Amino acid sequence: MINLDIAHRRLHNQHITRRTLETPQALVEWLGAVQAQDFAAAKWALGLRLLGISPSHQRRCASTATRSGGTGGEGGTDDDMEQAFTDGAILRTHVMRPTWHFVSPADIRWLLALTAPHVRAASAYYNRKLELDDATFRCTNAVLANALQGGKQLTRDELASALQQAGIATDGEQRVTHIMMRAELDGVICSGARRGKQFTYALLAERAPQARTLDRDEALAELTMRYFTSHGPATIQDFVWWSGLTVADARAGLAMVTSHLLHETIGGQTYWFPTSTPPAQNLSPMAYLLPNYDEYTVGYTDRSAIFDALHTNKLDPRGGLLTNTMVLDGQVVGTWKRTFKKNTVVIEANPFVPLSNTETCAFAAPANRYGEFLHMPVDSPWQAD
Repeated sequence: MINLDIAHRRLHNQHITRRTLETPQALVEWLGAVQAQDFAAAKWALGLRLLGISPSHQRRCASTATRSGGTGGEGGTDDDMEQAFTDGAILRTHVMRPTWHFVSPADIRWLLALTAPHVRAASAYYNRKLELDDATFRCTNAVLANALQGGKQLTRDELASALQQAGIATDGEQRVTHIMMRAELDGVICSGARRGKQFTYALLAERAPQARTLDRDEALAELTMRYFTSHGPATIQDFVWWSGLTVADARAGLAMVTSHLLHETIGGQTYWFPTSTPPAQNLSPMAYLLPNYDEYTVGYTDRSAIFDALHTNKLDPRGGLLTNTMVLDGQVVGTWKRTFKKNTVVIEANPFVPLSNTETCAFAAPANRYGEFLHMPVDSPWQAD
């Protein structure tokens, strides 16, 4: 029997407790896709994994008090993530479950080909309510493609105007939303660079000209392997939730890659994980400030390995584990919020139970790292002695 420490292996495999990947694109490819409807949070989800927080850095928390800023010179700052997005090294589109994800330009076409049919099916009811059928989508896709031709990157409002000029009704927020999402799912458009704070769209063919294509079995095997390698230990039900694929597809994908994975059954659940060396045990408390929608919390349908259900009533009722979480030694022990005041990022902590002095000290380091990520001083409750 393998001594399976689910939480610590997930931290390790998700590159939260190790740093071997140096670029946002490499990290997104490793994880397969990264949920990204909250753009700022998704950038931090990448940045914290590229920065890394070593045990020695956490033990030095007293020397970098909560009012520190920092230069963030390790290649994982908000500016670095934004530049990767601007350059198209990472793209943002609707894929897998019907929400935005960061994906690699090399992977975007085969991911869409594999998962978009399920998202389209999930959207069918709303499309009928909005009087959007396949013929309408063929027309809207053509209008959007024509408007973006030649390297143009246009905002949603600008593309809505192009649709209106073509005689297509855009009344109501949801109709435009579903028109744009369908164009993403059909591989016509994807994210362009931001224009100030506004998002733009670009032609996928121009934004990712080297995107790979795979046949369906190859794509299914590839996504399955990436999930269990980067998110394992995880169950097949976890993979179904994360990917949006059917149980039958998930089982077929797992059957193709079983020989490359290990597994162990605990409490009647079979967990699959990579054959790589497990993380070394660390006796000092390891703390992390994860953003909302982080893969560590949303990448699984069963979160019992990282969260005690007794604390459910202490979570933000609007988001549950979809909110910003305080993680200590692999366990979600509280939530946190950020605000900005006088060019300082202010962190408010809401631990489920009081923290010891040692645990409090452990959270000082990730708070300071968040300041480094934003190039801003930090005001947090984890004041060093």
